[in-house]
Amino acid sequence: MSHSTIPGYTYGEPDLARSPVSLEDLGLLTATVMFSPDDEASLRRAGAVLDGQIDDVLDVWYGYVGANPHLLASFTDAGGQPIGAYLDRVRARFGQWIRDLCNRPFDQSWLDYQEEIALRHARERKNSADQVASTDEIPMRYLVALIFPITATIRPFLANGAVDDEELDKMHMAWFKAVTLSVVLWCRPYVRSGSW
Repeated sequence: MSHSTIPGYTYGEPDLARSPVSLEDLGLLTATVMFSPDDEASLRRAGAVLDGQIDDVLDVWYGYVGANPHLLASFTDAGGQPIGAYLDRVRARFGQWIRDLCNRPFDQSWLDYQEEIALRHARERKNSADQVASTDEIPMRYLVALIFPITATIRPFLANGAVDDEELDKMHMAWFKAVTLSVVLWCRPYVRSGSW
């Protein structure tokens, strides 16, 4: 799926708001999760390995969310029924997030789009990209808790293309660090002003 055909995908668009997180803060966060140039190379390699498997990865993740009503609730209508079109649109963006996470530089454009993703999880813009009537926000506790399943379940997919266990470990650790960094940025709108 090309970028232009993904509903609600606005990475790099000129009218995308600038993140209130500075590049200096991003650098400090990157250092805090110990993300190194070697991790960047391993993450790029992970992107190449995952590229042909993204639909399968999403099947696993969607199966997990669908099997957990407290997670699926963020994609339901007022009657508690899943909104299929909403889930489909989010799925397309989620697949592109995998590609972006692995392949894009962690620069101002990337930082700005992480802020947009953050706002779309929080009350500020939840449901706005897809014009749906669903829950007001995705609870922050689930964003943080999902770091583990999003990290643990990616390993078998990385193993499909790893040349050896050492490369697999490096790709997996780089993925873990990058996911953690993303979720930290996505938590910003939930935190009391001045405390993030």
